[in-house]
Amino acid sequence: MFGSLGHRWALENPLGEDELAELEAQLRVRLPAQYRAFLTQVGAGGAGPAHGLFPVRRVGGRWRWEGDGADLADLAALDEPFPQKGPAPELLDALLAERPEEEDFEEIEDFDDAMEAWDTRWEAVLFAPERTAGAIVICHLGCAQREWLVVSGPHRGTIWSDPRADDADLEPLLDNEGKPVTFARWYTDWLIKAERTVRQPTRDT
Repeated sequence: MFGSLGHRWALENPLGEDELAELEAQLRVRLPAQYRAFLTQVGAGGAGPAHGLFPVRRVGGRWRWEGDGADLADLAALDEPFPQKGPAPELLDALLAERPEEEDFEEIEDFDDAMEAWDTRWEAVLFAPERTAGAIVICHLGCAQREWLVVSGPHRGTIWSDPRADDADLEPLLDNEGKPVTFARWYTDWLIKAERTVRQPTRDT
């Protein structure tokens, strides 16, 4: 199953109640109930969707999540509400329309300079720190695609997809009825899929 070579179906040990209390005290935020229950009753990370659920660990006396892109989350801003909206689509479309094209430049150095300047403008809009305040990265899907768990604000407890590597803004994961996917739904959907996959009969070669 995709990603299983990374987590090898293993879970980290659950957190003790004292460890969870210390984690939340450092973050200045109470984590969503479903995720809190997972951390203390199931595991602190490991086997999960794609390359696995990012583990939360104490390193040098400080708690942090570890994984490809986990450091994109600003742990000092987790008590701030996750934004209701991102950049205006019209703004993103306008910026994309201004992206330099190599064939418009006679010298490659001029194109590189123009592209660097455009990248700076683009990242200032799409990757502004406040865009992901109040959320943590919990999973890497590959190719710089990630998923976030919102821990503060009206969207608390829901999972958001991060396709910014493909020039698109974050968006909530939705179920078949168009409802936001919670942490528990996100994880159990993966469990169901994983069980179906491993139960499939192998073909004779």
